[in-house]
Amino acid sequence: MRVFKSLVLLFLVPVVRGSMVQLKNAGYEDIVIAINPELPENHNIIRNIQDMVKEASTYLFTATKQRFFFKAVKIIIPLHWLPKPEYLSVKTESYDKADVIVANSFLKYGDDPYTLQYGGCGEKGRYIHFTPNFLLNDNLYNIYGSRAKVFVHEWAHLRWGVFDYNNDAPFYVSVNSGNASIEATRCSADVTGQYIVQTCTGNSCTTRECKYDEQTKLYEAGCKFIPNKIQISPASIMYMQSLPSVVEFCDQSTHNEKATNMQNKICNYKSTWEVIMNTTDFSNTSPINSSSPPFETSFSLLQTKDRVVCLVLDVSGSMDWNNRINRLYQAAEIFLLQIIEMGSWVGIVTFHSTAQIACSLRQIVSENVRRDLITYLPTSAGGGTNICQGVYKGFEVIKQKYPNPDGSEIVLLTDGKDSSMSSCLSEVKNSGSIIHTIALGPSAAPELEQFSDMTGGLKLYATDTVDSNGLTDAFSGISSGSGNISEQSIQLESTALSVAVKQWMNGTVTVDSTVGKDTFFVVTWDGITTPPDILLQDPKGKEYRTSNFTVSNLNLRTALQIAGTAEVGDWLYWMQNNHVAPQVISMIVTSRAASMDVPPVTVKAHMNKDTNNFPNPMVIYAEVSQGFLPVLGATVMATVEPQTGSAVELKLLDDGSGADITKNDGIYSKYFTSFKGNGRYNLKVHIQGRSQTVRLGRRQSRALYVPGYIENGEIKMNAPRPEPSDEEIQAKLGSFNRVATGGSFVVENVPSGGFTDVFPPCKITDLEAQFEEDKIHLSWTAPGNDLDEGQADRYIIKMSENFLDLRNTFDNATSVNTSSLVPKPAGTKESFQFKPENITIENGTIIYFAIRAIDSASLISEVSNVVQAALFVPPKESLPETLPTEVITNSVPTLGSLTDTLPTDVINDGVNVSIIVLIVTGSVIAVLIAVSITICILHKKNRKGGPELRM
Repeated sequence: MRVFKSLVLLFLVPVVRGSMVQLKNAGYEDIVIAINPELPENHNIIRNIQDMVKEASTYLFTATKQRFFFKAVKIIIPLHWLPKPEYLSVKTESYDKADVIVANSFLKYGDDPYTLQYGGCGEKGRYIHFTPNFLLNDNLYNIYGSRAKVFVHEWAHLRWGVFDYNNDAPFYVSVNSGNASIEATRCSADVTGQYIVQTCTGNSCTTRECKYDEQTKLYEAGCKFIPNKIQISPASIMYMQSLPSVVEFCDQSTHNEKATNMQNKICNYKSTWEVIMNTTDFSNTSPINSSSPPFETSFSLLQTKDRVVCLVLDVSGSMDWNNRINRLYQAAEIFLLQIIEMGSWVGIVTFHSTAQIACSLRQIVSENVRRDLITYLPTSAGGGTNICQGVYKGFEVIKQKYPNPDGSEIVLLTDGKDSSMSSCLSEVKNSGSIIHTIALGPSAAPELEQFSDMTGGLKLYATDTVDSNGLTDAFSGISSGSGNISEQSIQLESTALSVAVKQWMNGTVTVDSTVGKDTFFVVTWDGITTPPDILLQDPKGKEYRTSNFTVSNLNLRTALQIAGTAEVGDWLYWMQNNHVAPQVISMIVTSRAASMDVPPVTVKAHMNKDTNNFPNPMVIYAEVSQGFLPVLGATVMATVEPQTGSAVELKLLDDGSGADITKNDGIYSKYFTSFKGNGRYNLKVHIQGRSQTVRLGRRQSRALYVPGYIENGEIKMNAPRPEPSDEEIQAKLGSFNRVATGGSFVVENVPSGGFTDVFPPCKITDLEAQFEEDKIHLSWTAPGNDLDEGQADRYIIKMSENFLDLRNTFDNATSVNTSSLVPKPAGTKESFQFKPENITIENGTIIYFAIRAIDSASLISEVSNVVQAALFVPPKESLPETLPTEVITNSVPTLGSLTDTLPTDVINDGVNVSIIVLIVTGSVIAVLIAVSITICILHKKNRKGGPELRM
């Protein structure tokens, strides 16, 4: 039997947990809107949320043709806000599972509402983010429109997985009646306006018509489409919801399928309404014969409370196998010493055939309480398995202190099966508690995850493989769902290796500037009682030896805790196996936020679904962010460990190809197809960022920031959107390391004897085309043999002067000769140039292209995004007909005075009165000069004619 020793430990950023929204009789219920715990108490936030959703319910009802409305909403109030009689207690709701989050943005740049979307067309988003300023500042109405319209815009992202009409490319070439022109990317194309460039220096701004870019032949950088305030088009909510006329989503009749936007690219050129019609929401409802929603939105105000956790631990006979009881002790000890937040209440229950209370609830107010709780952890195993008895006893422990267990948590760990589990499902569902489940080993009850599904808890899994740190990682992933990231432990490293006798294990852990408080280095091993030889060196060269660590043979103690704030930089470690046999040695490092004012870099990892039926592929996601802003340029490696067989390691990418929907959104993705059999799998990701390559970005799927409007012929510009500089956002980040658990998932129907190639190359989604003299240049990211892994066998490229040919009848379109084109490995940039034949190329020529890939088993990918190569020769620059070359405003518009943007002498059609005066004056002068010259000529002639005419 192996005995594990440890020298301290770690924590994982939690798995993203799903929404609990229900649709009943056309009404959405159980929508959770959570206020960030860092926000000061302000009841206007609550009032404005209620007003927004009530108005949005009517707007949604109309926009969806009387199909949907908002029926019941829960608002989570922070713990530190003063309690009120109308505040109820949270049950299974929490901040990190909320559908809408109200929180300040990092770096204080802008108030763009947005929806975090991981998946493809029709897949639900993660959450909507509003800043408190968006909810409180009425001056933002002119930029985004009413809050109700914005909420419906974002709800469409969140619930139905649609995309924006304006965030991929701002302009494209269009040909109407044989005439080519540059059009703004919008839907519908009937939205009218002007193309304007605004330049501001200090408090002075100049506004002029856009010019053409010599290289792209489109409008120049900085050109904005300024819409007319008064429109006749009712669509679309997903383009410019702020326009008064907009009350509909684009449908098949109004959709602009040729525009270069995310909706067309991701949703295969379908309109928003077509995507909505294809959802289960739509198929499960019918229109209501009413002009308004049948119910007014109701609201419940729920306040969070102190965290209450009861560990319910299996000590049945099978826990003696594979050293499970000792590994349980080690992992639970780590949870109690380092993971569970200060101020939390913790109890311990053990169970086999019956259940026992090991320790009633105690509040963690000091390190002594943590150490005392460890003494109640089990050290021996025996007996049968009765999971329900353990759960009942857990409820009993919680009710001893809190008669109402709402919002409490149970961490349920078991390695065995229990045929009587169904007997307590009803009590679990109605308990108001959240149950996190940890399945240990290959024989844990397959029904275990039902407890988590019903209560919104985490689903975690650990194999018996020693060198994966699986059980420790599982416990470390169970953090508070309060949203207070400054309280949570951040995992910087978790790695293990089988080390031969007298050999070394070494590595580097980067402590970045966003963490450093409460930094712990933990070393575990499984051989003799004495630890390996350890050398740890900080960035300044200070050394820590084995003697600096606190070692205990019975329990994990705070072995090496770095005093104060750990030095920023690379920490180096070396560990030598001094045992007489090979042993597994691991290094685990955790820390906390260095400052409450600067959020740490965090990672959230998960699969696209919890259960999967072969041969459907799965997708791995890892979201890397800092204070709601995406972190770009990191290296993200995912490890998937099956129930049987060896682990699979994959590199996740944020390049907008393959499984990754959007480039540079901080969400790193990869298809997973390496199924090793049926059963449970677990996910873990390692992230490394280097200061030379990482930077922050902006969220996608944002409500459109309208640059201005044209009202009665007068251009009224809004304040420019605030943008952080590249230097600022890069300097604040630096190098970092992170590790996160992605929980567990279950795979079924995998053939027992292995399987042949069933996965085609993935769809190419980033195809681009352009004219280069008389040739066409195409570029895209190479797919793989199996989706985005491996190497495809060949390509099929088609072209047509008709967009619909490629979208609807790809095989019948004109083929491009690709005999010389050999696919590169997946993820590599491809480039192909050729001269089109049998096509007359002239100004206004538009040729459309699409591509498919074929693998070695002749499996064919979906048709790529359709792109255009347009030959457009801009007209010669001429004086604008409706706008002077430069119009100087009195001052930069502010959010408090958005209409004071142009001088009063700008009248209808943008014609300046002073220019009219100058033109008229010039004309009069010209006439007078002509008359004077004529008189002089006549006068001279008369003088020559005779003396009688002399004056």
